Amino acid sequence: MAGPSVPSALLPWGLSMLGVDESSGGLMPVAGDASTRRYFRFVHGGVSYVLAEAPPASENNEAFVRVRALLAQAGVRVPALLGVDYQRGYLLLEDLGDRLLLPALTPEAAADCYHRAFDVLLHLNAAGLKGSGLGAYDRTLLAEELSRFPEWFAEGLLGCRLDKTESGLIEALHQQLIGSALEQPTVLVHRDFHSRNLMLLSADELALIDFQDAVIGPVTYDLVSLLRDCYIQWPPAQVEAWALAYRERLLARGQLSGVSEETFLRWFDWMGLQRHLKVLGTFARLYLRDGKAAYLADLPLVMAYVLQILDRYAPELPVFATFAHWFRQSLLPLAQAQDWGPSS
Repeated sequence: MAGPSVPSALLPWGLSMLGVDESSGGLMPVAGDASTRRYFRFVHGGVSYVLAEAPPASENNEAFVRVRALLAQAGVRVPALLGVDYQRGYLLLEDLGDRLLLPALTPEAAADCYHRAFDVLLHLNAAGLKGSGLGAYDRTLLAEELSRFPEWFAEGLLGCRLDKTESGLIEALHQQLIGSALEQPTVLVHRDFHSRNLMLLSADELALIDFQDAVIGPVTYDLVSLLRDCYIQWPPAQVEAWALAYRERLLARGQLSGVSEETFLRWFDWMGLQRHLKVLGTFARLYLRDGKAAYLADLPLVMAYVLQILDRYAPELPVFATFAHWFRQSLLPLAQAQDWGPSS
């Protein structure tokens, strides 16, 4: 049954949306995400449904509804919306089950799983943007995301007090990454297109969740979110091969033109570096501000991604070399001293 912290009106409201007055077994909590949303499952007539409590003060439910409709129109499988109360922040949704893509990503099955995820991403990238009401992944948003790295990760979590020189080198790298992001063709960007937001349905169909933060932004953003996932790692050569395979599919569909493999991979790599620096700050903030410690265990992999790309471009770009040296000398020892820290 629903615990005392669950709004007493949530289940009656959901039942009223279905035109019934009772369910089988009350509400059962469903694993949530990094937001303030909470999810509960209930059964009526042998069919399972999901109720979401998404506080209007912190969650943009209008965006959720708008983007859901946009994605469905583009051919992306998303949960059906059966009811919404904007004032209270209640949503009644189709239950897509509990099968995340992540556990299915075995070495034997990964290639097939990713190529099916590419199908979803191609529909996502082809979504009509005119009149969508989506914001732009512009310089302001990119810079805000990157600002989380020094504030929440370097200083907040690791206690590294940055001087003017260090702040300057961080800003220099940030500007390189922002410039690369802004030169890319733009598409609809999910912003968290990874193995914990893709659901396996019957016949191994993939559905997409957690899409309310979608924007119009760089073509490689969701691709690198998927292939350099914060929750699973693959050999760099395999990741590069998959990225280029997706480029070929974009070219074949006319969704990309005049972009060499070298340019596409640089966009991909630098977009991933922007994302992973942001994620270091975001995961640190989830712990320090919101008390969500589970994400700390994922920081070592994210740090490894950061160093991988820094080292790849350091020989030709001094800003990457300088940042990589500082990261290893100043931040890595502080991280290794943490309970969650990388072992080497």
